[in-house]
Amino acid sequence: MAKQNEGHRQRLREKFLKSGLDGFHDYEIIELLLTLGQPLKDCKPMAKAALKKFGSLKAVLEADTAELKAIKGIGDKNVFGLKITQAVSRRYLADRIMDKDFVRSTDEVMDYLKHNLRDKSREVFLVIYLNGRNQILKMEELFAGTLTTSVVYPREVVKRALDNDAAALVFVHNHPSGNPNPSQDDLTITKKLKEASQSIDVSVHDHLIIAGNEVYSFADHGLI
Repeated sequence: MAKQNEGHRQRLREKFLKSGLDGFHDYEIIELLLTLGQPLKDCKPMAKAALKKFGSLKAVLEADTAELKAIKGIGDKNVFGLKITQAVSRRYLADRIMDKDFVRSTDEVMDYLKHNLRDKSREVFLVIYLNGRNQILKMEELFAGTLTTSVVYPREVVKRALDNDAAALVFVHNHPSGNPNPSQDDLTITKKLKEASQSIDVSVHDHLIIAGNEVYSFADHGLI
C-alpha cells in the first residue's frame, strides 16, 4: 500500500511539474498540500472529506485549524501543508507591491488585501504608509476588534506615520459580515484619522473596506 501511495503521489508531482495545476481537480491540489506534512500517508480521503465539508479549495485553505483537524485523519502535520502555502502566497503578494506606486499597482494591492483580509473572522485595521512619490513603504496591521467594531486610536496612527517617515496614508479594514458599505463608526473614525494626519502634514489618500471579494473606496465615493 505504501508503494502504491508513493506511486500515486509521484504521478501527481510529475503532472504538476509538467503543466502546473491545469487539469488538477481541487481535491488533488488539497491532497498534494496535505502530503507536504506527511509524505508517506494516503491523504486522498482527507482531501475529499475537506472539500466536501468546506465546499471549495479557497474555503479549505482559509478554514480554521481546529475545523480542519476535526476531519478524520487530518492532524497538525497535514494542516502545516495547507497553512504554509497560504502564508507563502500572502508574503509573495506583499513583497510584489513593496516600493511600487500605490495608484499604478492598484490591482496588485487589492489582490494582496483581499487575500490577506477576506477570511478573517474579526475586524482588523491596517495602514499602508506611502512616501512622497506614492510608493509603498510598509503595510502594518495596527488594531484588531470584534466582528462589528475596531478600536482605532488616531494618536497611535500618527505615531506610526512619523516612525515610518510617511508622506501619505491609506487605511484599510475588513468587514467579516460581507457587507462592504461603511458604518457610521467607519465614517466617524475616518474623519478623526484624517484630521489627526493633517495635523502632522500627512495626507490620507483613501480608506478601503474589504468584504469578501468586494472593495469599498472612501475616495471613490467622495468621502476622503
